[in-house]
Amino acid sequence: MRRTSEVEDLLRLHAPQVLGALVRRYGHFDPAEDAVQEALLAAARQWPEQGVPDNPRGWLIRVASRRLVDRLRSDEARRAREETAAALTPRDAFTAPPPDEPAAGGGRAPSEDDTLTLLFLCCHPELAPAAQIALTLRAVGGLTTAEIARAHLVPEATMAQRISRAKRRIRGAAFVQPGPADRDGRLGAVLQVLYLIFNEGYTATSGRALHRAELAREAIRLTRSVRRLLPRDGAVTGLLALMLLTDARSAARTGPDGELVPLDEQDRTRWDRAAVTEGTALVEEALHEGPAGPYQVQAAIAALHDEAPRTEDTDWPQILALYDVLVRLAPEPMAELGRAVAVAMVHGPAAGLAEADALADRLAGNHRLDAVRAHLLERAGDPAGARAAYLAAAAATLSLPEARYLRGRADRLGG
Repeated sequence: MRRTSEVEDLLRLHAPQVLGALVRRYGHFDPAEDAVQEALLAAARQWPEQGVPDNPRGWLIRVASRRLVDRLRSDEARRAREETAAALTPRDAFTAPPPDEPAAGGGRAPSEDDTLTLLFLCCHPELAPAAQIALTLRAVGGLTTAEIARAHLVPEATMAQRISRAKRRIRGAAFVQPGPADRDGRLGAVLQVLYLIFNEGYTATSGRALHRAELAREAIRLTRSVRRLLPRDGAVTGLLALMLLTDARSAARTGPDGELVPLDEQDRTRWDRAAVTEGTALVEEALHEGPAGPYQVQAAIAALHDEAPRTEDTDWPQILALYDVLVRLAPEPMAELGRAVAVAMVHGPAAGLAEADALADRLAGNHRLDAVRAHLLERAGDPAGARAAYLAAAAATLSLPEARYLRGRADRLGG
């Protein structure tokens, strides 16, 4: 019998593959997603008590298929929908092996192709970029609407409307991988979505766990799949390098009791050196595949952190130079906040605080700004100001491990 958390990880891994299989077989993206959610809820109730089936993906596909067919049959256009479902449904839909068996001739499993096709479908050119990202995070990443809203700094109701409109917009779109020209047009949104899925897995924005390992691994797996399609695309290679170099530190990010361990206090002997080696090689390859973009630059920053044998050996001047490039390429507030830390490490905490304070309006309510300010105030010799900022950051985050860490830092500074 598996723990509930293990079942949740398993369901998150299979959800996009099951949705892809249903959309490929039946079409009807919106009701297919509803059917998958119902199957996931059924599994969440049954598997912790009854055990995980031998073929969990097949179980989910069969249950979701039944729910979808029932839903189609109860629609207002009952007869037309039944005819469509009958035409699209194989005769042995509920007894045949689920579409996760190896493809004929030793190719990739249909489930992998389905997930990749689903990824590109959610980034359909009919959708605005914001809608592409939101829909893919929901359908492929398995993030809740609330999690997606927090990642984009918008109200949950706004995000729910955005996702609903996106589903309606792609209703009836063919479930096939796009051709080369169309694929290139969707690639930017696909990579941004994979980046956001990985970030949510590496540092969960809410809940009891700091790290959602299955989500991070799924983002890496999908990025590898995209790279197989586009092996010489610098942005794809750079993103994969960034994920590997970041995920290499996972084992050292938590202590014995699950507490957060910041980068400068981590035991670097616990870092995954194989991932560091692969990621560093990919950075060098990415930088030779055309003009450097944001993913290549971020990967180069991650490589400098990972290559330093000790915290004090980190090449902060080079990291600051790379951040200068990054904020010119992508002037995002979180990139500028990272640059503020680099400024502090090179020019002192007062200089870093000035950079961080300039982001107050753009990052209002974001706990990471308060956390950075607290760290820099502590380094600047202002324990009272640092303690207040740590407590503000702890109150704003929805991640319990982060909140515990931030409150602990505040407590060490006294009343």
